[in-house]
Amino acid sequence: MKHTDFLIVGGGVIGLCLALEAKLRYPDQRVTVLEKEPYCGAHASGRNSGVLHAGFYYAADSLKARFTRDGNRAWRDYCQEHRLKVNACGKLVVAQDENDWAGLDELLRRAQINGIEMQVISADEARAIEPRVKTCQRALFSPSTAVVDPKRVMRSLTEQVERQGVDLHLGTAYLSRLAQDGSSSTVLTTTGERIVCGYLINAAGLQADRVAHDFGFAKNLVILPFKGLYLYSSEPVGALRLHVYPVPNLNNPFLGVHYTVTVDGHVKVGPTAIPAFWREHYQGWQGFNLGESIDILWREAGLWWRNEFDFRRLAWQELNKYRKGHMVALAERLVSHVDRSHYHRWGVPGVRAQLLNVSTRKLEMDFRYEGDRQSFHVLNAVSPGFTCAIPFSRFLFDQIDTFKQQG
Repeated sequence: MKHTDFLIVGGGVIGLCLALEAKLRYPDQRVTVLEKEPYCGAHASGRNSGVLHAGFYYAADSLKARFTRDGNRAWRDYCQEHRLKVNACGKLVVAQDENDWAGLDELLRRAQINGIEMQVISADEARAIEPRVKTCQRALFSPSTAVVDPKRVMRSLTEQVERQGVDLHLGTAYLSRLAQDGSSSTVLTTTGERIVCGYLINAAGLQADRVAHDFGFAKNLVILPFKGLYLYSSEPVGALRLHVYPVPNLNNPFLGVHYTVTVDGHVKVGPTAIPAFWREHYQGWQGFNLGESIDILWREAGLWWRNEFDFRRLAWQELNKYRKGHMVALAERLVSHVDRSHYHRWGVPGVRAQLLNVSTRKLEMDFRYEGDRQSFHVLNAVSPGFTCAIPFSRFLFDQIDTFKQQG
């Protein structure tokens, strides 16, 4: 058997940041990352938009609000130190009609409470920033919103983890927890060897609820996956100067169809938030799991029947976004001079590991974590989890240290 002091399940951005934090705090202890794919960041961390959010979407008492602003700054510093490109383009949030003004006011209020720089500007001022933008009389400008290439960031982060002496077990999946070995350690089975660990940290993303259930946590929580797709424009670099977003529905965790400028200056619209039929439902029948699909479809059928959080309308709206023409039509509300012939290539799909509370039948809006003196479980680390990862991981390790001391 392999022995390690800390075993981190999941090599996404949160898992790798937690591994670095473990080595920083416990330099003489063994830290191991278990990643079932052949490289780190194969799922949400490497497939997300790369947007470094500013932090004005989130309620002031949320973990998301607490760490987005500082995470934005931390990633800018990290990218500067490691010579990774950052497109510090900024973001416009626009009003499609007068009904959006109250939403703009709420976003401004949250920005002020969260200490986020945000400017209220007129329609003319918005067009001075981005000539193609369409907004009803006023808009919000977020100068600190930026974008990176998440794949490049994940490769860099993997290199940093290896340099710090973390043991990466790639292509090795967590299977189950076995009975205790007579000490405070935990014995696990994997697709490789058995592992004895002093402390387990679950950062498994789409599989996080399963791992947590093995340890008696997340009893009323399950992952409900949503597929995200972006539609890329063939317009030349610079067709848009910055991100353009609508006012979102703050009652659900999705931000609506918007324009994102990539780190290299290209344009894409999206994403979708289509209910997926299994956890890794990226395309076709790839990764199909019958038992998993039955469970997820049963839960989605229940949400459809009871129409919790207006699930029917949400699902129907999202399924319609599979049609490129419909996706572009939604995007046309935000900017002018849109040529639909430019929008013909879908990007690499991602799946959002959204947490559902089965007792309240509601989607969890904030990050969640649970733990004790033997294990710790990071749950619902969805957007803006990438932006938050560096300071959020420090906070999580403060909680881990507290739990460990209870033993």
